[in-house]
Amino acid sequence: MRSGAETTIGVDVGGTRIRVARISQAGKLLERVIEPVRQDREGFADQLLRLVDDLRTDGDTAVGIGIPGRVDGNSGKIRSAGYLDIAGLDLVDLITRRTGLPCRIENDATMALIAEGQARPEGAQGLIFMITVGTGIGGAALKDGTPWYGGGFSGQFGHIVVASDGPRCNCGRTGCVETFSSGTALGRLITETGLPEGIRADDLLARSRTGDRLAAVVLDQWASPLRRAIESLVAVADPRLVLIGGGLGAEMTRALERLPRRSKWFEMPVEAASLGDDAGVIGAGFRALQTVRGAEGGPAA
Repeated sequence: MRSGAETTIGVDVGGTRIRVARISQAGKLLERVIEPVRQDREGFADQLLRLVDDLRTDGDTAVGIGIPGRVDGNSGKIRSAGYLDIAGLDLVDLITRRTGLPCRIENDATMALIAEGQARPEGAQGLIFMITVGTGIGGAALKDGTPWYGGGFSGQFGHIVVASDGPRCNCGRTGCVETFSSGTALGRLITETGLPEGIRADDLLARSRTGDRLAAVVLDQWASPLRRAIESLVAVADPRLVLIGGGLGAEMTRALERLPRRSKWFEMPVEAASLGDDAGVIGAGFRALQTVRGAEGGPAA
């Protein structure tokens, strides 16, 4: 292990990739590793421990891990993790036994929103929502800089139903916005419309600007369900701001901007997250630092 100033280890687990990084107190990425994530239970545990071991230094004081799916914010227990077979896996115990460091578990979108709140000049005052668009769709809420969990599982924005006759979702219901507006859903739309394999959201946006009607239709079909979900969130909670993050956050924000206005009642500032794909791993590092300093109680060893 290498020595250095006080740092933390941040882990951001996605549906397709895992990011592990050493994070400074100022939120700077000092060292980072990205790999395809192992989706089986034993393989994931081995991969996580190996990556944390590889990056650990004598100055590391805690580990923070962001997990997709249903993570109880009050206990840190993983109830489900989307495409990963790690429900019920006690990562706090796993990491602490190996490293001796305190460990904090949160939903991955919560970690990303913590980082975005730290990075914004005005801070994280008021109620802020974040929607992450990647393999699936996640969400989180921050109230005056503190994660808001509701009964433990708030922020499941990807499971707002926007069409009762839509595709079946992993949650067991049909028509969740995740089945229409995630990266997985965009891939399906591209295939169904006969567009070239491997075309990306950026390519669709560029094509739409040059008058490509098919690209414009795909973008509208992708973004419109998410806008309906955002309008529902605004109607219920009236947040100060809605941030769109995740691997496709910037592209989704631009796709939403293309849509015509429908109602002044539910208009809300919607912005692309500023930290991009790094938000989750930076936020995990920040959350680990908060835990070890005793800024808040919560699920840490």
